[in-house]
Amino acid sequence: MIAAVVVAITDLGRRSLRRGRPPHGDNARRLPGDDLVPDADRVSTRSTTIAARTDDVWPWIAQIGQGRGGFYSYDFLENLAGCDIHSADQINTAWQDLAVGDPVRLAPELALTAVVVDPGSALVLRGSVPIGAGAMPFDFTWAFVLEPSTSASTLLTVRERYQYLRWWTPLVVKPTALISSVMTRHMLRGIKCRAEAAAWTASAPAGFHDVMAK
Repeated sequence: MIAAVVVAITDLGRRSLRRGRPPHGDNARRLPGDDLVPDADRVSTRSTTIAARTDDVWPWIAQIGQGRGGFYSYDFLENLAGCDIHSADQINTAWQDLAVGDPVRLAPELALTAVVVDPGSALVLRGSVPIGAGAMPFDFTWAFVLEPSTSASTLLTVRERYQYLRWWTPLVVKPTALISSVMTRHMLRGIKCRAEAAAWTASAPAGFHDVMAK
């Protein structure tokens, strides 16, 4: 079952690329965390504009991770692989105190490390995915960067940087990156919808919440 899911997602990623969709974001633009993997062999950048202030988007970024706020993507697919992901629809204050050096889990037994935590601006995670008992096949950073687009909107950019450490690493990274492209697009939509809904509710006219509660 898991193999079938992986094949389906990979095929979806390939078809997306064949349709010639324009790239999301700009790989050449310098972002926080780029210097940690300066000689990246593969870079993927995607972005979306969110109708909410950076301070209102940041809490959704700060609480990402397994056992925390999840990844706002296809939980059911991640859970088929045993990741135990449950994406939150609300901000949880207990998950907001993220600091450099803290683990951010992708699955119960697999974590990246927070290497840049700049509240309201950037979160960068670093690590790799082991293959069996061998050494890590690549160095990896995963950056979430928030920039004001207007006084009431935010540009959220997500960037992955891979540096290959083995000759066979591209054989692992290529299908991984295709799957990630599908999951990240949905994650961006998930963060956008949650942040915009929360911002709209917070700015609703007086009495709105009382009416909705009736």
